Amino acid sequence: MNKYVPINCSYYDELEAAAVQRRNVVIAYRDEDGATQEVETRIKDLYARNKEEFMVLENGLEFRLDRLVSIDGKIPPLAC
Repeated sequence: MNKYVPINCSYYDELEAAAVQRRNVVIAYRDEDGATQEVETRIKDLYARNKEEFMVLENGLEFRLDRLVSIDGKIPPLAC
């Protein structure tokens, strides 16, 4: 796996808000092969492990946040 690149702090706050509000969101992310995938679901959890941040979706999908392409069409700004 590549070295983790943190996402922007304010964008992380937006992800947490969506999770707490249990809103349906459209998540675009890069899969293991680097292809962009899109899914509409809820964010179940956000957590950190070994200095890497992860997202768990309600449908069971889990990925590192540096693979996130967008949420509801909003692209993450550069890291803080």
